[in-house]
Amino acid sequence: MITEPPTTYFQVIDNSAGTPVILHAPHGGRIIPPEHLGSYLISPPELEVEKDAMTDHHTDTLVAAITGASAVINSMSRFAVDVERFPDETEEMNAVGMGVLYTHGSRGQEIRRVSAADEASLLEYFAGYSRRFTNLVDATLAQHGRAVIIDVHSYPQRELPYELHGGAARAPLCIGSDPFHASAPLLRTVTESFAGLESAANTPFAGSYVPLKHYRTDARVSSVMLELRRDVYLDEATVEINEAGFLGLQQSLQRLVDRLA
Repeated sequence: MITEPPTTYFQVIDNSAGTPVILHAPHGGRIIPPEHLGSYLISPPELEVEKDAMTDHHTDTLVAAITGASAVINSMSRFAVDVERFPDETEEMNAVGMGVLYTHGSRGQEIRRVSAADEASLLEYFAGYSRRFTNLVDATLAQHGRAVIIDVHSYPQRELPYELHGGAARAPLCIGSDPFHASAPLLRTVTESFAGLESAANTPFAGSYVPLKHYRTDARVSSVMLELRRDVYLDEATVEINEAGFLGLQQSLQRLVDRLA
């Protein structure tokens, strides 16, 4: 296993020699490098409120607690750069100012005007992150002939104004997938591993992360997104962990990893 230090605000745990499973925690970080704070139009306390609303709290801790898988754990806040967005006009969240570089917040309010210098630097981070993830998938494919990405997120119990697909069910577990990258047996394994949680498919969020190199072109790469409803494992008002709920999720995720490996 190779563990790279998070010198660029993300950490890669490369266990590709021993497992086809890759865990991903892209939105658990809150870091916005100081050199980029000047672009924000809202005050520091208001920015923290936005982070409270939209950070996938403790998903980084959850992924780090799992054994027997590779992992990519991002510490950079999605309000600096969102490493999971499509970097072009196909990204639907561009419509609400939440593409790769967010300009708007959870209530649809303008929060940032990105300078040219910030854009260049943050897009370089985006590219580096994508490149390293792609390399990990390629290494996993070379070893196992397959790669299984488990994309770990969380979402609030109550709908936020920015959400494009409002009014949908908000089950304790939303399982996102793309038919090209998720077989029926994979999805069945997910639901069985999280049997204690009511689940819904692709609602209120859909799809799952796959590097662009492999997206809808390489069926050896499987991917499933786990959107964990936050009240299952934390107090949403304080974002403090509920130990019993968190332990239950950890056990279910470990069970999933073990079965897929």
